[in-house]
Amino acid sequence: MKYKIYKFEFITGVHFGKRALEDAEYSLGADTIFSAVCQELVKKDSQMLPDFVEKTRVGKLVISDAFPYIGTTYYLPKPIWRIETENKQGDSTIKKAYKKLSYIPAEEFSVYLDGKLDVKRVVNHLKTELGDKEVKTSAWVRNGEETLPYRVGVYSFKPQSGLYIILGYQEESDLEWIEEIFRGIGFAGIGGKKHAGLGRFRLQGEELKKSMQNRLESQTGSLYMLLSGSMPKEDELEAALKGAAYLLSKRSGFVASSDYAPEQMRKRDFYLMQAGSCFGCRFQGDIYQVGEGGAHPVYRYAKPLFMEVF
Repeated sequence: MKYKIYKFEFITGVHFGKRALEDAEYSLGADTIFSAVCQELVKKDSQMLPDFVEKTRVGKLVISDAFPYIGTTYYLPKPIWRIETENKQGDSTIKKAYKKLSYIPAEEFSVYLDGKLDVKRVVNHLKTELGDKEVKTSAWVRNGEETLPYRVGVYSFKPQSGLYIILGYQEESDLEWIEEIFRGIGFAGIGGKKHAGLGRFRLQGEELKKSMQNRLESQTGSLYMLLSGSMPKEDELEAALKGAAYLLSKRSGFVASSDYAPEQMRKRDFYLMQAGSCFGCRFQGDIYQVGEGGAHPVYRYAKPLFMEVF
């Protein structure tokens, strides 16, 4: 499989909330990106949708979560795995920094695994250079009813910062149409409150560094880390959980399609193993159906993109 980086250079603030409307996160899951591609395909050419779903189901196309970048520095999720550090006696400020650490510069990943990363520097750099959170007050206006204010969390990326994904692909011919779809998503926006102009971005493609390519291609490692929220199939679960270290994330929400049902309907709740979760063996995962009783399938992307840790 070949891999390529796609940077999302946001030209507006974004609303990526996990719980409350006032949340202002900067993380974005592969399942959200997958859903955005599906919605854009329906607008562009709905006949392409089954082919896209099948290619992702069998692993010919693979999407990572969206991770932060600052300038030329790309960040990877912190492995959910115990790392022995040089500071064994335990400086309390370093311990606090480790708890706050969510992402590691890709070029320093091996340094982190060796327990030699300057964690306080990395945490501070992300906090000060990536972007800023704020809560904006907007008005909800309905015909003939009283105007109601509400508060929305917005994250604004600083210049030269944003999010990137890793796309795995087998056929060069897929790049042209999927790049067009990503540009369409960038024009319309991704995440919440798109009608208010949030989530718009410019797309920029870059080649993956050889060191990262090697970690993605490795089949001989003893430990692998997820770069996308995923869930093993039922017959893979027992083997995947042996010696694994993982966190679960609940996914829920409403079906975005207006063609699905006369009224807005909820998706079935679903749990994903978060990016950063570590496993002793790879699994295939799947694309799961999370709709109930509507006019068309509703998919939850849960295919893994693995990276070797050790």
